[in-house]
This record gives sequence, structure tokens and C-alpha cells, in this order.
Amino acid sequence: MNTRAVLFDLDGTLLNTLEDITDGCNRALAQFGLEQKTLEQIRLAVGNGFKKLVERIVPGGSAHPQFEDIYKTAEEMYAQHSLDKTGPYEGIIPLMDKLKKQNILMGIVSNKPDTEVKKLAKHFFAEYVPEDAAVGEKESEGIRRKPAPDAVFSIMKALGVTSAQSCYVGDSDVDIQTAANAGLPCISVTWGFRPREFLLAHNAQILIDTPQQLIQVLP
Repeated sequence: MNTRAVLFDLDGTLLNTLEDITDGCNRALAQFGLEQKTLEQIRLAVGNGFKKLVERIVPGGSAHPQFEDIYKTAEEMYAQHSLDKTGPYEGIIPLMDKLKKQNILMGIVSNKPDTEVKKLAKHFFAEYVPEDAAVGEKESEGIRRKPAPDAVFSIMKALGVTSAQSCYVGDSDVDIQTAANAGLPCISVTWGFRPREFLLAHNAQILIDTPQQLIQVLP
């Protein structure tokens, strides 16, 4: 095994955040008299950052006259309740324990707001992931969101590893693209927000059905 670092996507890969995201969005939609969304509708809309999610679920998208207010409200509602129902998928903590024992470093790269990524990483994974190796959306600082490789490069620098020593683990087409743009092998998980058939249709090369399988397929 040449892998020295594993970079994980967050939502749909390490944490099941779908209910809290849905609840946060629906609280905002309700405040503006808009139709509530189902878990499945939110599942299909996530992946490209929180603002893009809200754009996808608001009638008229960003052209809606109250879009910015709806977006800010949804972001606030989610931030206030992001730990209500969220937790690691079964097998994630034992996987991280094994990686740590094998001296494999870990990072988290996400398209959700950087403050939320760091909050969730600290709450659930402080024992495994250094704070500067958990990076979310902060385009205001010049770090483009996925599938741009900027956050991946930032994490590799923080961990002191190269692309040849790293691999990427995620649950979506955005993650597959991100890994390709960063020059990393990508391992796609089937327990997240996108089904196996979708991942295969978007050029997934290696798929795993349980966290335990990751150790077996690491480059």
C-alpha cells in the first residue's frame, strides 16, 4: 500500500446529514410560504454547495426576487440544527480507527460552508482529522468549491503529502470529478446520496459497499 493519506467527502460519505439539511431548508421555505421538499428531492439537489442546493429547490432559482434572503435563512436554520439528527454512517468510526493505527492520515473536503465543515469535523472526528485538514467552501478566500481541486491541494499541503501518496473517497459525481482534477485515485461509496448505477454512469472506477472494504482497495 502506497497510500499515506485518505481525503474524504463529508455529506453522504462520512456523515448522514440529509435529514438535518432537509429540515433546515424546509424551515426556510416555510418562512417564505414556499412548498416543502422531501428527503429524496433534497438528496438529488445536494453536491454543489449550499447555495446551489437552495437555488435548485426555490421556484425560479436565483432569479426568485427573495432568493438571497431565502438562501441566508436556510443557511442559518441549517447551522442552528446541523447536529440534531446527523451522525456517522455505520462502520465509519471503526474504519478511522484502523486507518489511524496504520498511520494513514485523514482529511475532509466538502462543498458545505467551511465553518460548518470544521464544526462537524471537530464534533465527530477530532481524534482523526486535524482542523486545518477539514476544508469547506470558502471561495471568498480564493479556494474554489469542488470539483475544482483547490481544497484537496490545501489539505494535502496541511498533511504534508503528495498526490501520489493520497486517495479520495466520496459518494457523488462531483467527487469523481474532484479526484480526477486533483490527480488522485477515487473510491466511490454506495451508501451515500447517489446509487451505484449513477456512479458507474459517471465513470466510477472503484466502488465499495461498506466502510470496512476501504482498507482492502486502498492503492
